[in-house]
Amino acid sequence: MSECLFCKFANREIPTQVVYEDEHAFAFRDINPQAPTHVLVIPRLHIENLAAMQTEHETLMGHLLWVCAEVARQEGIVAEGYRVVLNTNRAAGQSVFHLHFHLLGGRHMTWPPG
Repeated sequence: MSECLFCKFANREIPTQVVYEDEHAFAFRDINPQAPTHVLVIPRLHIENLAAMQTEHETLMGHLLWVCAEVARQEGIVAEGYRVVLNTNRAAGQSVFHLHFHLLGGRHMTWPPG
């Protein structure tokens, strides 16, 4: 999708702080961090959000969660804990319509969120 900001990041058309990448996933620092560690993990494949996921995306979803855990290890936030958030549609807070996980850590998280 040529107009998608996150696709442009993943395709290296727009510079961003890359944290992790492989053939299926791309992770980068959020430009408006809500925690000391705030990384977005996206699929390279443009998928609008969780509601748009199909059966053929099951393996990809598992890989994206693995990437979240791997980035948490790399960032050194596993021992203290971290949160992974996935928003779907505007009322849930989704502002960029490319599926993305927020990996948040480095501070105490409250419950319930948002």
